[in-house]
Amino acid sequence: MAEQRALSSSHPVLSYADPLANAGHDFVLLVARVMLGWIFLQSGWFKLMSYSAFTGRMTGQGVPAFLGYIAPIVEFVGGLALVLGLAGRYAALLLIAFTIAATWIAHRYWTMSGEARTANTTQFWKNVSIMGGLLAVFAAGPGRVSIDGLLRRKA
Repeated sequence: MAEQRALSSSHPVLSYADPLANAGHDFVLLVARVMLGWIFLQSGWFKLMSYSAFTGRMTGQGVPAFLGYIAPIVEFVGGLALVLGLAGRYAALLLIAFTIAATWIAHRYWTMSGEARTANTTQFWKNVSIMGGLLAVFAAGPGRVSIDGLLRRKA
């Protein structure tokens, strides 16, 4: 089954970038997956390398212990799956759920004041933007330059 691509994004006057987007579709999806997945991959790796300190911090914030234990694994494995394009849509959904939870736990700017409020407002909306990128990957799929693409071609 061929991947569906938009041939024209808008009115012809507003569609001059369409040939470039269509020609580089799979490469753009690869770059997008790597850029989105990398933040989860490296953050999850650092948490895994200081596992007990991370889980201690989470339980100290009132997070149930089991979430503190699974979060670094979910973050790392989800990031790796996204970068590789392995179960890409599921990886995007998993990372959206993870990001919602992490944002709710760590960036509740409306409960803060001063510099903490300013910094966490930025982090909150950065995470919302990342979720937008993950939704785009979910909608578009991982592209042909992915493990999913390779498996699809062999099926």
